Amino acid sequence: MKSRFLILGLLLASALIRTEAKDIILLPMRDGVKLATDIHKPDGAEARPVILSRTPYNKSGLDAIGAEAIKRGYIFVAQDCRGRFGSEGDNLPFNIDKTDGYDTIEWVAKQPWCNGKIGTWGGSAGAITQFQMMASGTDKISAQHLTVGAPNLYDVIYIDGLFRKSLIEDWLRLTQFSSNALSIWVSHPLYDDYWRQRDASRHYKEANAPAVHIGGYWDIFAQATIDAFNGYQTKGGAKARGKQKLVLGPWAHAVLQEKVGELTFPGAKRPPGGAHDAWKWFDYALRNGSREIASQPPVTYYVLGDATDSTAPGNMWRTAGTWPPFDVKPTKYFLHADRGLSAIEPSKAEPLAYTYDPANPVPTVGGIQLSIPAGPMDQKKVESRGDVLVFTSSPVTSPMEVTGRIRAKIWVSADVPDTDFIARLCDVYPDGRSFNLCEGAVRARFRNGLAKETLMKPGQIYPVEIDLWSTSVIFNTGHRLRLHITSSSAPGYDPNPNSGAPFRADPETRKANVKVYVDSKHPSHLLLPVVNPPQI
Repeated sequence: MKSRFLILGLLLASALIRTEAKDIILLPMRDGVKLATDIHKPDGAEARPVILSRTPYNKSGLDAIGAEAIKRGYIFVAQDCRGRFGSEGDNLPFNIDKTDGYDTIEWVAKQPWCNGKIGTWGGSAGAITQFQMMASGTDKISAQHLTVGAPNLYDVIYIDGLFRKSLIEDWLRLTQFSSNALSIWVSHPLYDDYWRQRDASRHYKEANAPAVHIGGYWDIFAQATIDAFNGYQTKGGAKARGKQKLVLGPWAHAVLQEKVGELTFPGAKRPPGGAHDAWKWFDYALRNGSREIASQPPVTYYVLGDATDSTAPGNMWRTAGTWPPFDVKPTKYFLHADRGLSAIEPSKAEPLAYTYDPANPVPTVGGIQLSIPAGPMDQKKVESRGDVLVFTSSPVTSPMEVTGRIRAKIWVSADVPDTDFIARLCDVYPDGRSFNLCEGAVRARFRNGLAKETLMKPGQIYPVEIDLWSTSVIFNTGHRLRLHITSSSAPGYDPNPNSGAPFRADPETRKANVKVYVDSKHPSHLLLPVVNPPQI
């Protein structure tokens, strides 16, 4: 397929090929590189709204959507990203998507079959390309439908300095990007100019269209979806501010599913309202269709509960005007020397210790993954390890709601110049199963920011803040809260060699002897947005 389009490009430049209800062209970009582009439209179509999708996954896979678009009165344009399938150029992911997206949408807007209303659509990488189009500065976007994407490409590759090993290496291999793609990303472990040029979150003021943002609590881009919604909603142009929709469900990277990981959440396939349905959204946003979507609150979110008890509170959809839905002061839950977790402040206590060996990292069990099993999974085999500190609350005596962003602040020391710190919040069921709700991680050298590295001094105590992202859950009576603190989770994260050497520059590894402080001078704690009383 790729060679076919390259030959056509050489012989016919941007000449047109006609297939059934689809035109195939090689569309020149500003640098002369031609991108394979399908235009799905009936013969002699009058000017109509256009839906544009740019994908690295082969535009031919969108033919069914193109056919459906025609039936619904739209023209659908699908394009292979630069270097992919029928398109010319370097086969590097999201390399210059910003300019390619700009050139493509400007061309679409000038076509006689476009009535000036242009929507952009796609999920995952197809959402990332939409963020890049937004950041390009084009004023031709009328609406967007963004499912499980991230505006900041650094957040796709790294989480606070930790390389997302399985996600990135498996994705690059399975999608057959250029062999040097990985080395380029690995050579930029800091948030530097390379990432700033690819960070659409720096350009929310360029957003100037209503958009739908769909994400899941266990998705690889869970917090990025929320941040993009808030960025468009509060920092965008006049046509974006206050006109965004957010749909948050109990999902991993595959949305609108009831089963995720080892749990099944009733009703998860059916969010209320129509914003999650791209056709309904575009009918409203591009064709002045039903105002039902416009009248619905901006945020639709699922509240997790005990997934095995049909009488338990939670396991339901709610709507709200904002995310987070509640303005609450986070409650501190302190880590104690007896491995307890409570709102009681600690007193004098010795630190807790563990040894992390890069040759024997903690295995990744569920969570925010893509190419390995994701979602909520029983953490039993993780919690039995000596290199995982486990802090558990007493059983809650009445339902307790936590809705919003969760953070941890811990005081630590180590005998190595660098290591990682990973925090994971779990819901412990009465039968002892411990299901992960959300997690966060930070590489110690980036504890003061992602643009610079500051190594640790052996034995010195440092405060470290960890962002566990967001969730909404009601811990039912008899359930317990649990927090993990550890230094590895592989292959989800690339194991830190602890040597302090630049990322992947030296094969040396060291064991890290880590201490976590839990005394009154170093009150390590979890910050929970507790909703009191719970909204049952």
